[in-house]
Amino acid sequence: MKEVRFSDHARLKMEILANHSLAIAPEFVIETVRSPDKLETGEENKLIAQKCLDENLVLRVVYREFNTFILIITLYPGRRSRYEKD
Repeated sequence: MKEVRFSDHARLKMEILANHSLAIAPEFVIETVRSPDKLETGEENKLIAQKCLDENLVLRVVYREFNTFILIITLYPGRRSRYEKD
């Protein structure tokens, strides 16, 4: 299994979310990438993995996959109603 690395920006986002009472554990981010509820292709070979956080929110993780590792670029919560339309 490939090593998962967090960009400085992704680490900062987790800290900001925690300061706003939405603590996201690094293990949950990794689980989202490895076993997403939904996976989308983004721009420039980026992937967006999505996993349910609660009845109203999903976690979206933007990452890039390389030969030997996965780089988490950023992450953000979103409303399920916006991202689970299909």
